[in-house]
Amino acid sequence: MFIGEYKHTIDVKKRLSIPAKFRRELGKGAVITRGIDNCLVIYPLKEWKVMSDKLGKLPSSQVEARGFARIMLAGAAAVQFDSLGRILIPEYLKKYALLAKNVVITGLYNRLEIWDSKKWDSYKKKMEKDVGDIAGKLGELGI
Repeated sequence: MFIGEYKHTIDVKKRLSIPAKFRRELGKGAVITRGIDNCLVIYPLKEWKVMSDKLGKLPSSQVEARGFARIMLAGAAAVQFDSLGRILIPEYLKKYALLAKNVVITGLYNRLEIWDSKKWDSYKKKMEKDVGDIAGKLGELGI
């Protein structure tokens, strides 16, 4: 299970060091793709198989389903760790997430998210401010 929030930097060669505790869970490789809210998502290979199977079963006759599957699947790239635990972030994904040098890697149960540090701080402040309302709505879903 992935949990926690870690601050890291992207080097000039577009490499990002993944925290050691996350690398152990990811194994030898993973898949990185576009996420919602202009962040990036890293899935362990097993979780990516589950997600891609679901995306592949979306009805191609529905515009939203077709578009979402395209964004997620066409934007995906396999990543492997170098000897220092770094991955290379493809330029098109770096641009999508507006990643600068400073980033935050968050653990979200079965996946990781990579956020530009300033965007993460802004997003987190908004969510923390609205946490009471959000908790009420999630209560309706049994959480």
